[in-house]
Amino acid sequence: MTSTPSARLADAGLSLPAVPAPVASYVPARASGHQVFTSGQLPFVDGALEMAGKVGAEVNPDDAARLARTAALNAVAAAAAAAGGVDRIRSVTKLVVYVASDPSFTGQPAVANGASKLLQEVFGEDGIHARSAVGVAVLPLDSPVEIELIVEVVTD
Repeated sequence: MTSTPSARLADAGLSLPAVPAPVASYVPARASGHQVFTSGQLPFVDGALEMAGKVGAEVNPDDAARLARTAALNAVAAAAAAAGGVDRIRSVTKLVVYVASDPSFTGQPAVANGASKLLQEVFGEDGIHARSAVGVAVLPLDSPVEIELIVEVVTD
């Protein structure tokens, strides 16, 4: 029997956090047809950025992968809020991971794996997705990572 995303979250000892409030003029996620698009989600925990800096300088790659996992959980929470619950998310279509990188850092795919693994943990085979891992000079609030998701949802 296939487990639901909410059951997988519980089995992993995870729960969806409250959707972080936008830091500018946008919404955390927007539904359109059979899809939900999230705005960029940062690794906030209890409303605070967990760590700041550039990956490969102030932030090591293992911490960055953990932060990508946290940001992905926030993105799932935003998508679930727009979809009417996490169990209404049918599959993850696309993941974009932005990594604020020291100019010499080239391990963006390994950082993005933190987010990809979380999505597969929560959604199983339906969490396997297309992905981009992009190195950038700076992100909002000096966050090391930012995540965007596109998910397919069940519609009535």
